[in-house]
Amino acid sequence: MRRSPNPVRLLILVIGLGLARAGFIDEERARRTTDLAWPRIVTGIARMSKNAVDVAMVGVALGSVAIAGVGFASAYWGIAFSLGGGFAAGTIALVSQRYGAEAYDELGQAIRSSVALVIAVTLPVAALFYLVPAELVSVMTDDPRTIELGADYLRVLAFGVPFAGLNLIGSRIFIGVDDAYTPMLVRAGGATANVVANAALIFGLGMGVVGAAIGTVLANVLVTATFVGGLAFGWLPGRGDLCVQVDFRGTYADVGVLRDIVTIGLPVVGRNSVWTAAKFPMLAIVALFGQNVVAAYVIARRIWGIMNTPGWGFGLASSSLVGQALGSNDEALADAYGRDIIRFAIATYAVAAVVVAVFAESIVISFVGDASDPSVPVAVALLYAACIATLAQAVKGAAAGPLDASGDTRWPFYSQAIGMFGCAIPIAYLGATTPLGLMGLYLSFVAETTVPAAINYHRFATGKWKSISRAFRPDSAVADD
Repeated sequence: MRRSPNPVRLLILVIGLGLARAGFIDEERARRTTDLAWPRIVTGIARMSKNAVDVAMVGVALGSVAIAGVGFASAYWGIAFSLGGGFAAGTIALVSQRYGAEAYDELGQAIRSSVALVIAVTLPVAALFYLVPAELVSVMTDDPRTIELGADYLRVLAFGVPFAGLNLIGSRIFIGVDDAYTPMLVRAGGATANVVANAALIFGLGMGVVGAAIGTVLANVLVTATFVGGLAFGWLPGRGDLCVQVDFRGTYADVGVLRDIVTIGLPVVGRNSVWTAAKFPMLAIVALFGQNVVAAYVIARRIWGIMNTPGWGFGLASSSLVGQALGSNDEALADAYGRDIIRFAIATYAVAAVVVAVFAESIVISFVGDASDPSVPVAVALLYAACIATLAQAVKGAAAGPLDASGDTRWPFYSQAIGMFGCAIPIAYLGATTPLGLMGLYLSFVAETTVPAAINYHRFATGKWKSISRAFRPDSAVADD
């Protein structure tokens, strides 16, 4: 893979080599993990920063009511990523195992079937967002202005839903064949174009939340077109020849491949949907504290998204490297990669938590432009809670990587559901309805990650995922569950 002086890569590599020299992980595995993880982390930083900038731009232009409206609408936009990201887990599992087994002739079918499935499931969602946006937003708030702004934003976002799902498929294809650099270039470029377009539409043309939504849709269309062109021709400008090429004229509805994608991906859709679904009662609970707390919560969540970007890299690097090892029938190597990446992720998240904790107040103020804004102290306190929770988030995401790669995707779904609906939401509700107050919101951040982390790691430690993976390997016998 191409080496780069990118500062994110250098930082990740320094952390990995430090752990290796201390005897916590293997140096070669640290280097391979870094090569796959850092481009994905850069992609995550670009995309999550784009989301944060969107909120900041809208907040500066229209105030906290617009931040709340966008926050409520964004809960629905997350459905596109729940569906696309879920079935993309099936894509990366099949692609990485076939790549590891050198069954290259089977890659195209896995990719075409993934595309067909994502389009089929996202189009109805897009239609719903376009037809009844105000009714959807009003589920979480009864403030007329907030509903109006949220509905305007969601109605336009509807056009980007299928493209958002396809972008995740495109990204996972390349990561599954050991190329995280190409999706980084494509998706980070799309995020940059999104920020530029939003600035022109929101401030230049005065289009407010509609401008922010249009910029998001255009960026997703651009990224999808780039992925399709690159996969069709096996080449991209500025990147050259790619390691994978797809004939899109082949069969899309292969029953066996679709069944495997759904079997692996459906629990991941469920896992992703847990947080997506949880946003609705959570935002409704947060709304009980008042509009300023809603704005603070949305701001904290956007920053939390940036803090969580190492998990994007380590989780997908684990899925790819563990999947390739399983595809070559080396279960011991798969286990070693899984354990090393968990340790690697914890150390990296710890560095990010320290940085955010030190600059928490300055970061929050950049969203509202006024240190006296009543949402600032609440957002800062939420960030401190997020810094504590982020260490468990590292374990949660990295431990899920081997489970996803093997096809053992049900347990991460269970853990996410228990963490959110069994712990985080009830704690937040107690905060809103008892003297616990805002402390309930702070504690809900911690509960949201620690419970799934414990469950995911326990399942990984049992090693049962190795036998489950045998059912999905090329030309393999069905494994015992």
